[in-house]
Amino acid sequence: MEKRDYYEILGLSKDATKDEIKRAYRKLAKKWHPDMNPDNREEAEEKFKEISEAYAVLSDDEKRRLYDQYGHAGIDGRFSQEDIFRGVDFDDIFRSFGFAFNDIFDMFFGGGRREYRNRGDDLRYDLEIDLKDAMFGAEKEIIIPRYKKCEKCGGTGSADGITGTCPNCHGTGHVQNVRSNGFMRFVTTTVCQRCRGTGRVIEKPCYKCHGSGRTRVKERITVDIPKGAYEGLRLRLPGMGEAGENGAPPGDLYVVIHLKKHPDFEVDGLNLVHEEKISFPKAALGGEVEISTLDERVTLRIPPGTQPGTMFRIGGKGLPDIRTGKRGDLYVKIDIEVPKHLTQRQKELLREFEGIKQDRRSFFRKK
Repeated sequence: MEKRDYYEILGLSKDATKDEIKRAYRKLAKKWHPDMNPDNREEAEEKFKEISEAYAVLSDDEKRRLYDQYGHAGIDGRFSQEDIFRGVDFDDIFRSFGFAFNDIFDMFFGGGRREYRNRGDDLRYDLEIDLKDAMFGAEKEIIIPRYKKCEKCGGTGSADGITGTCPNCHGTGHVQNVRSNGFMRFVTTTVCQRCRGTGRVIEKPCYKCHGSGRTRVKERITVDIPKGAYEGLRLRLPGMGEAGENGAPPGDLYVVIHLKKHPDFEVDGLNLVHEEKISFPKAALGGEVEISTLDERVTLRIPPGTQPGTMFRIGGKGLPDIRTGKRGDLYVKIDIEVPKHLTQRQKELLREFEGIKQDRRSFFRKK
């Protein structure tokens, strides 16, 4: 089934503010929360998933930008369903209703909330590349300090590999507190403090990782820079973040791309802007100049009488689109180069030229 528009789902216009998005979601979430629809729970769950996904995307600046630019293809092609919901503070919204979020990740990911909550942290690395890397793509090697699964105990945290079921949460990793108020039943779920959400307890901790199941390392990682990489692009490297404690899965590494300032080009989306200085005679009489683009040299024809600030477009010599590969354009802005040092002969010629101009003006005034 084709997905509906996120703005339509929340009943919003595309210029909605963050506060308007949050208010719209709060209203719809209260209406469609499965616990509020016991007689129609299956339909409510589907509606609740739909509005929650819309909120998760539109409340995140980067995901919303990609959705506005590419639609669902900009989200489905870059983020897993788990990534879409990562970092969204749903609990902040549901506390105001008087009930907990009730394991939304169980609903979305089929019972994976405990694993999700104890997975390792995501990491961010800011990588600066030059325009040629963005143009042609590249491989970059980076060094990341991170926690990795302990090789001695295999990530279990146990010296002998033996773990037991936590007696406090009975292996679930979380405990529930239930209270009733009239016909309303309030359920609060919290992480078990005894096992820190793992559901397991260790009798004999590993001496190398002290029972955490992970050790600190500096790791060399190769990052593939795609053609068309742009300022602010986030590249996700699954499983290359911090290792989770006691064998929990690792987080992800997000490499954020930044473009180095280029001495010859300014970046304007997919377009490049280059300033070319030419002599006064060439501007007045016309001629040709050679322009270096990112991949070759091209000849630009200068028509007679070209003025300072004139812009010429060279089609298809900008940066490639990361999805389609289609290139932007190169815009050449003309500036007139005024010489600082002139020979005597050059000065005489300029004075003669200026005199001719003055005579010509006088002639037309007499007419």
